Amino acid sequence: MRVVVTLAALGSVLSLAACSPPVPDSAAGVGLDGDPFAPPPAAGTTITGDPLVPPSRISSESLPLTNDPLPQAPRSAGSSSTASSYGTARTAEDIAAETQAALRAAGANSGQAPIEASPSNPAPALIGNPGISDENSFDAVAARQTIESDAQRLANQRSQYQQVAPTALPSQTSSRDPNIVQYALSTSHPVGTKIHSRAGINLRSRSARNCAGFQSPEQAQIAFLAAGGPQRDRQALDPDGDGYACGWDPSPYRLAVRSNS
Repeated sequence: MRVVVTLAALGSVLSLAACSPPVPDSAAGVGLDGDPFAPPPAAGTTITGDPLVPPSRISSESLPLTNDPLPQAPRSAGSSSTASSYGTARTAEDIAAETQAALRAAGANSGQAPIEASPSNPAPALIGNPGISDENSFDAVAARQTIESDAQRLANQRSQYQQVAPTALPSQTSSRDPNIVQYALSTSHPVGTKIHSRAGINLRSRSARNCAGFQSPEQAQIAFLAAGGPQRDRQALDPDGDGYACGWDPSPYRLAVRSNS
């Protein structure tokens, strides 16, 4: 009876163990395979492991380097390889040949050979540009000028030099017109002071009409003096008899003399 009970109890324990979830190993995948508490490998030991991607998932096909597909090689009957449909990868010689062909085509289109960008290449020289002066370049000036050429150029300039001797100023031509400056300085009475008698009718209206024919009071004063003024006034240019025609004022001339004295 005891043996039967023991066997029944053992069966229950095994059933419970089969139903319980397995406990994961916290040290799985850490360090080396095997005991996680094992000492590290000695120096120089090669450690190998499984690849991240299985070899069965890596394709053996090689894509071309350009957008244009390369010529396909003829496939033999029954061949199972698909790599030949893409051709082979281009070599460095092929890329260099295509680059040289592109440079030659660009040079033929522009008319000038392309300049390769390299720190060792000298800067391109400007040829036939009259807008840029090279007078500040010592090498450029020294290449076309010498001490002898400078001396010859200086001698040519001295031979063309002409010195004009000073001459006397031309004398002022005499004028028959009265000098209103001298007349202004010869008088001292202000404008509006009656000095000379005037006779006639409508002197004010005649004066306004006749004075309108002159461009300035100075010209009216010259004409007034030339016609016998200030004693006589046939054109009624000085109706108040002060000796000044058409509002001419001698004060600026007098003031200029006082300022210079």
